[in-house]
Amino acid sequence: MGSSDTERSASYEDEAGGLGGVVSTISSSRSPLQPPAADDGEPFSTYFDSKIPIPEDETHSCFSFRKLWAFTGPGFLMSIAYLDPGNIESDLQSGAVAGFKLLWVLLLATVIGLLLQRLAARLGVVTGLHLAEVCHRQYQKVPRLILWLMVELAIIGSDMQEVIGSAIAINLLSMGRIPLWGGVLITIADTFVFLFLDKYGLRKLEAFFGLLITVMALTFGYEYITVKPSQEKLLQGLFIPYCQDCGTPQLEQAVGIVGAVIMPHNMYLHSALVKSRQVNRADKREVREANKYFFIESCIALFVSFIINIFVVTVFAEAFFNKTNAQVRQVCANASSPHTELFPSDNGTLEVDIYKGGAVLGCSFGPAALYIWAIGILAAGQSSTMTGTYSGQFVMEDVEHLTGMNDFLNVLMSLQLPFALIPVLTFTSLPSVMSDFANGLLWRVAGGLLILLLCSINLYFVAAYVLALRSLPLYVGAAALSLLYLAFVAYLTWLCLVALGASFLACGSTVSVTRPLRPEQPPCHPQK
Repeated sequence: MGSSDTERSASYEDEAGGLGGVVSTISSSRSPLQPPAADDGEPFSTYFDSKIPIPEDETHSCFSFRKLWAFTGPGFLMSIAYLDPGNIESDLQSGAVAGFKLLWVLLLATVIGLLLQRLAARLGVVTGLHLAEVCHRQYQKVPRLILWLMVELAIIGSDMQEVIGSAIAINLLSMGRIPLWGGVLITIADTFVFLFLDKYGLRKLEAFFGLLITVMALTFGYEYITVKPSQEKLLQGLFIPYCQDCGTPQLEQAVGIVGAVIMPHNMYLHSALVKSRQVNRADKREVREANKYFFIESCIALFVSFIINIFVVTVFAEAFFNKTNAQVRQVCANASSPHTELFPSDNGTLEVDIYKGGAVLGCSFGPAALYIWAIGILAAGQSSTMTGTYSGQFVMEDVEHLTGMNDFLNVLMSLQLPFALIPVLTFTSLPSVMSDFANGLLWRVAGGLLILLLCSINLYFVAAYVLALRSLPLYVGAAALSLLYLAFVAYLTWLCLVALGASFLACGSTVSVTRPLRPEQPPCHPQK
């Protein structure tokens, strides 16, 4: 950090009333709301060389479809994470294990995800920096490096799920002629080809992702129409938060739904994607307007992804809930399916994944159902692999200055969730970072409770997975790692609480800021 930055940090600590020891860990070396000095450039160059302009609205109306269209794109790219192969597998297992009973969990998880994505988007809009950049500026070196490693692990796990999903889809489409390893190579190659689309304009890339989402909606919608799930059971499952006769498998599946829907790296991605729009951050009206339209777009995008997820859950709930392996094997045998041997001849409850799911649909509803399912999985895997690659690129900026694995990968990503949620709540609650747009008391408390709930759910999911492995050496290793993991989570939580306390003491709930502020220091606006 240069001398000018040091002076700014020191001046902030002096203004805070001698809180140097408290504020030094999360520093406020520069106001992100102001352009840097000419000799002190941004440490990162934005990925978006050219930004999409927003049309002027002469009447300043409350709502404009032209402006909404201009802001449309980042939310749909973000929503891909809610439609990746891990989510699709969680959906079909939910339907097969619990029928329609866990639809309300999917709805609740999507709503919570929307609220958290709102925080990430606001951080990018207000500061002009994405979450990884803010972490780089605000955290000291050791915690930010650990954060980077944790988030990269989450991205690697997510990418593995998505590549495996695409490889399975290619295997199904080729009737097994292309092996899984061949599908992996094809997926990796075509992902790099598709990523070159951004060289021809961001809008073209966003349109391509929109096409992939449309493919998923049409393919999984076709399965929904073919199977004809009960609408009465669907509505009951959505709006009655109760699971009658549910045991441990259903509980673990409910926890898995939450873990699959809310992805840690998606917070980093969304906070970066909103930087692609041309917003004058010096104009509070423009910033407020951008926050509004990005939130509306995110609502629409996640509603579309929720409907697609509903298609998958209800198809398997209607057709395969309480079915046994022997029953499905007989159906496949009657259809002369090459996938008959996938299912044992016992009377155990049917267990499906995205590969067996396609085979089951093909046996029960004909080859068209299998091929259309595979096309949908391919679209899900391909699109989410691309967005995962983008997430990795954005997170890397912080450092530069097979189907059977899905449970393990879900556990891996569940463990990384606090390392995205705690920082995004911390920074969006700090007036020194967000100025007028910092979270109020309600958002701070509600956000903290939501993060506590999600982290508790995910830790239960991880503990259940480890205990199911029944290995004493693994238990000992997991216990040791758990202490380190919980210590770092506690450290981030402590930083969050200390920073919020420091900002409250610096601002004061009744202080009126009447003295002139230094140019580099943002105004302090107490939140009610």
